[in-house]
Amino acid sequence: MQNQYTAVMKQEDGWWVGWIEEIPGVNCQEKTYEELKDTLEVTLKEALEFNRQDALTAAGSGYREEKIAI
Repeated sequence: MQNQYTAVMKQEDGWWVGWIEEIPGVNCQEKTYEELKDTLEVTLKEALEFNRQDALTAAGSGYREEKIAI
């Protein structure tokens, strides 16, 4: 299963700025549209991995993981 996320992007004052709708805090700024798409993808992957590790650390031991489809 591959998750999909929504990038909101616009050009502003000579820069491309963008956010990932579903994940607060994932936002970037680049000079070109293509650079912005690439940077958003990398930043999203890093944020998801950080959040995953943070959740596992908070859970401690004896936890269960289960995939939830919405």
